[in-house]
Amino acid sequence: MDPAKLHFSVQPDVQKLGVTGRYLVTDGVHNQPENDEFEAYRREELARLIVEYGREGFLRDDPVLTGFRDLHTRVGRSNRRFIASPEALVSRLLRTGSLPRLNLLVDIYNLISVQTRLALGAHDLVGIDGAIVLRLTDGSESFHPLGASEPEPVFPGEYAYIDSTDAAGATVGTVVTNDIICRMEVLQVEKTKIEAHTTAAFYIVQGNPNTPADAIAAAADQLQILTRRYCGGEVVRSWSVPMSSPDG
Repeated sequence: MDPAKLHFSVQPDVQKLGVTGRYLVTDGVHNQPENDEFEAYRREELARLIVEYGREGFLRDDPVLTGFRDLHTRVGRSNRRFIASPEALVSRLLRTGSLPRLNLLVDIYNLISVQTRLALGAHDLVGIDGAIVLRLTDGSESFHPLGASEPEPVFPGEYAYIDSTDAAGATVGTVVTNDIICRMEVLQVEKTKIEAHTTAAFYIVQGNPNTPADAIAAAADQLQILTRRYCGGEVVRSWSVPMSSPDG
């Protein structure tokens, strides 16, 4: 997928749920396993957050994390089974004192996720076949979770980011896709996982009704700053939800 040509849209039913976010396409990045300077900053930040988040009842009462649980309730999903990624990361940090290290691009957005409690993710554009649509599922979608050996079924009525080709408008020979790349803000997939050789990515910075627009914008700015500092690359497209024009 040409990064400058990627199209992203969101359906009104998802906006009515209160899903908010900032979405970026970055090109020309140079991923790497790790960076000593970033790792020192990461260790310092994680130590600070352990103290800040360690008070009794933080996970239960934090309004940002509560907002994700409320979204799941609105679409009929269990918050025991479907835990928003920022809550899972913060819980792991408090339980183990650290976060997993995967590669620099992933480590950067995971750190920003625990700092802000927003849901951040990235998807390698090599794996994108159509346009990305944030919509409610109907149960027909293909879903192969990250780390799973085979696809799993999806419930109708969930919000998901879907690599989608409109079959009715597709030209002869077009590969028609209907693949979930991120299920709510809970599970990403094998198809678009970030690898050591990733050079272009679609980034998600997602919030909920409890997250003001300026908090999402600040997280997206921090994502751009850290990614550019340690991995290079430039943002070539961006969108906001509630929707504005591309690059707006």
